[in-house]
Amino acid sequence: MSHSNIELASLIGSRICHDLISPVGAISNGLELLAMGSPVGNSPEMALIAESVENANARIRFFRVAYGMSSEGQMIGKNEVCSILAGIAKGARVEFDWDPQSDLARQEAQAVFLAIQCLETSMPFGGTIRVTERSPGWAVVGSAPKLRQEDLPWEALDSADSGAEIIPAQVQFALLPLVLSSLGKRLTLEREDDEIRIVF
Repeated sequence: MSHSNIELASLIGSRICHDLISPVGAISNGLELLAMGSPVGNSPEMALIAESVENANARIRFFRVAYGMSSEGQMIGKNEVCSILAGIAKGARVEFDWDPQSDLARQEAQAVFLAIQCLETSMPFGGTIRVTERSPGWAVVGSAPKLRQEDLPWEALDSADSGAEIIPAQVQFALLPLVLSSLGKRLTLEREDDEIRIVF
């Protein structure tokens, strides 16, 4: 059985998220038990571990949408999206402003999450990422006083065949055009000193 590059990437992403979510959940449950039955469970060190586990769980949920398998017609609720974004924003420098009020197709959510991750990569000093739904499509806008733009493969967003060199931390730049192509969409990219807009 043959698979396209995007299908294979989604299968791998789903498998990794599936295998990680259970042990991370078990660690979280163990920390809750320690907090109830031991003075050590309420120490600053345990609070730091609990925060790290919470962040890891939120990241896995984010990755499951961005890189996992989704079927045609599958939906994701607005409340779930906001919960995921709130989880990864907790203790982080990047804030999220999710404007859409309705549920959305899981494949659309995948494209939006990949765009979010592209913008997040450009904000090492923090900023705000705002998502709005257009007719028909999406605008994902990152704003920050200081953006990192010079050494990121923005040209990869123009085409999956751009030839841009991609390192593992930048895989979202290579995957986003493939996902949009499968949806019959293309993106436009607008960059300014303090704002980057990804529209599709």
